[in-house]
Amino acid sequence: MIDKAIYKQILKSSFDAPIDVEFWDGETVHFGEGESIAKIIMHELIPIKEIVAHASLTFGEAYMDGKIEIQGNLQELVTLAYRSQDSFFNNSKFSKLIPKHSHSEKVSKNDVQSHYDIGNDFYEMWLDKTMTYSCAYFASDSDTLEDAQMNKVRHILNKLHAQEGETLLDIGCGWGTLLFTAAKEYGLKATGVTLSQQQYDFVSDKIKAEGLTSQVTVYLEDYRELKEQYDHVTSVGMFEHVGKENLAAYFSKVDQLLVENGTALIHGITGQHKGAGVDAWINKYIFPGGYIPNLAENIDHIMDAHLQVDDLEPLRRHYQKTLEIWTDNFHDVSGSVTSRYGERFYRMWDLYLQACAASFESGNIDVVQYLLTKGASSTNLPMTRSYIYHADVASGVK
Repeated sequence: MIDKAIYKQILKSSFDAPIDVEFWDGETVHFGEGESIAKIIMHELIPIKEIVAHASLTFGEAYMDGKIEIQGNLQELVTLAYRSQDSFFNNSKFSKLIPKHSHSEKVSKNDVQSHYDIGNDFYEMWLDKTMTYSCAYFASDSDTLEDAQMNKVRHILNKLHAQEGETLLDIGCGWGTLLFTAAKEYGLKATGVTLSQQQYDFVSDKIKAEGLTSQVTVYLEDYRELKEQYDHVTSVGMFEHVGKENLAAYFSKVDQLLVENGTALIHGITGQHKGAGVDAWINKYIFPGGYIPNLAENIDHIMDAHLQVDDLEPLRRHYQKTLEIWTDNFHDVSGSVTSRYGERFYRMWDLYLQACAASFESGNIDVVQYLLTKGASSTNLPMTRSYIYHADVASGVK
């Protein structure tokens, strides 16, 4: 059968470690030398033409539908595929055109709500108590996920050199952990903006419950509509949603939102190689309209916006560890997730979390914190980076 022959050729060079593959007709083939690290079971034939057209989408849907089973560590298997230059993920024969997406304010709102408005109770199942859904910062091996998420928030605020009484805007504020920490621990007047109704309701209720109505504000609004200026701007895990065509406008808006010599901390997933920046499966099922820019793209847009770079910090290993902990947490509530949302939904999110961990582990993607100044670099910052680490220690970042 020609399909099987082509599959064998593809799989032969797609992993840099030995694996077993059981085909739809029961034949099992060993690829590589030595003991297999995993077994792929193909319950039915998936046409080669579908893989050539959309490799990640086809395999992702096949896994969700139970057409493919993995015996062994899924994250490790995907990591191996990303690392192999001849795998179907990397080989130019299987590359495709970057999908084009609209990123109007209406479309952006729909995209965000399709992901974040699954329900706060869904995220509460497997996130930590801070309800932080972005890369944590593990300052020591003993940090819990909650420790590491608070480390991240304080590390960001310390980099900004934020002073009591100053103003801060958090673009894409999530469930508000950065806002509340900025207000309660740093004495800032903090404003958040989100397009998620569920996040907006959560933060609004918490502001009232904690008596912070004079110090914390949240808007259910597109960041592009904001007119005020702030001493500091933060944006954590947000620019991945704006789309390739809107990155220039995004950084220009950050510049407009800052006072002169204000500082911004932009934290986002970033490629350290030149690639498509779009995964068809993730775009369809997880993050509609998502795009991962590479480092050079962001730096170009930062310079075009007349912002200047004060510091860059890659946190790839931190996000890998964050995702691995989320995966463990997610597995712990597998029964609850499956009973509420169904088996296919559970398999979709399990694949998403483990594939993302693999993508960071392999270096396919990274996450970078960009410390930026409106005006000449570091004008209102200390002369050396030591202020960050001194402040980290003082604020409890281990």
